[in-house]
Amino acid sequence: MTHLRADILSLLNGNKLASPPAFSGLIHITSEGLQSEGLILHEVHHDAQKMARAAASTFKLTGMPSAALPLDLCLPAGMLGAELNYEGEGFPQVRRAVVENVREIGELENWRIRDWRLETGRLEIVCEAIGLVKRNIGNEVVISGTIPGPYTLLLYLCNLKNLFIEMKKEPQVVLDALFHLSSFLSKIGNTYRDSGADFITIHEMGGSPGFIGPAKFEQFVLPALKELHASLPSPRVLSVCGNTNKSVAALAESGADAISVDQLNDLAASRDVLKDIMLFGNLDPVATLWKGDEAEVAEATRRAREAGVDAIWPGCDLVPSTPIRNIRVMSLSRRDTTSGRCE
Repeated sequence: MTHLRADILSLLNGNKLASPPAFSGLIHITSEGLQSEGLILHEVHHDAQKMARAAASTFKLTGMPSAALPLDLCLPAGMLGAELNYEGEGFPQVRRAVVENVREIGELENWRIRDWRLETGRLEIVCEAIGLVKRNIGNEVVISGTIPGPYTLLLYLCNLKNLFIEMKKEPQVVLDALFHLSSFLSKIGNTYRDSGADFITIHEMGGSPGFIGPAKFEQFVLPALKELHASLPSPRVLSVCGNTNKSVAALAESGADAISVDQLNDLAASRDVLKDIMLFGNLDPVATLWKGDEAEVAEATRRAREAGVDAIWPGCDLVPSTPIRNIRVMSLSRRDTTSGRCE
């Protein structure tokens, strides 16, 4: 096991490090990495070998000691009957809502899936890919099993107009649906851990308080997140997007071991609130990592470190066209605080 992997595992298990490592539990594959492996993005989602090579490609080109699988957030929606579009150069997208009304969530036929390890769809492929990454580079990287948050999954499944109406008129129906989805996601997350993932990242993009507001987050999303975190083994990282400055205390109540925030977050203020919870962040994946130059990446990394983060993470999934050189700068940014040298 490499020194850096051991350090990150120690960090994820609650031990503070003298200097924050740079890695990610969010999707961080690149076009350059795919090209280096002779892969095309829309082809990797149904082939465990290709998926594993894609997930490992960023580490191989940059040294950033992490891999995240699957390579999209739509797998749980697909398992519940959503039709996914794999065409084009981007990531899979849900073509249309599975249900018109939130009340129908509890009636979906696919709740009857019982044998998760032998399920013959993409879940099995992802689990095989996690195992392949574990065998190939598992002594050098940490592996994240990445799942959407319950509310994000609900957005993939429902007619959005009806969802927002039901949140006002039938809030308990929405809460019940979110608890259904929390239980479903828990089974997926635990399956990823059984397959070799070192930790679970819950990417609650759509349900972030920065998007739906602090009040709705606390009413609808937080209860489901508490249940989900309680059903998963540590380490568990909660990733939220948008301006979450007014909701850091609520995020701390979710049960996550670490909170990952984006570039709109005031890291220093969040550090003051998150006394016993790790803080990860918050390099801008677009303006800095994708469109910025190496000096801008180094400066953003320095600011995050000085604000007190426990780990330097991109604020969200990487844009595939992110230059490898910028990821390399972020990856090599860790400094030994006693010697001042880069590790």
